Amino acid sequence: MVSSKAATVEEYLAELPENRRDDIQQVREVILANLPDGFEECMQYGMIGYAIPLEDFPNTYNGQALGVAALAAQKRHISVYMHGLYADPELTEWFVEAYKQSGKRLNMGKSCVRFPRAEAAALDLIGEVIARITPEQLIAQHEAAHG
Repeated sequence: MVSSKAATVEEYLAELPENRRDDIQQVREVILANLPDGFEECMQYGMIGYAIPLEDFPNTYNGQALGVAALAAQKRHISVYMHGLYADPELTEWFVEAYKQSGKRLNMGKSCVRFPRAEAAALDLIGEVIARITPEQLIAQHEAAHG
């Protein structure tokens, strides 16, 4: 599944094959356990998203809730998109180095960490990145980038 038409997280999870659902659920639990107050879980762009609700911050450049992270089951891997990581070079540098030290293989794009199964990921580090980015920091990053 690359992009889902599910309206809710529960519908998204129900669409997944059981083994993928279990992996996504493990990653989801880590994200939810570390998600700072002010973010909410939602469906965004066909993935499970974690965003500042529009009623709390409506001034986004595209009219969509400002997302800090997203979780998706792709065809061959799981993707965690950490938008706040992308916007903070120092945090990115820390994350890459800590991931290398974890002994897990890092497969990363600009903000996306990919892994075949939940146990192949450094979930503790993903949780730590999620915990480090507050709604206020994400708004500041957004305003710096979009004026």
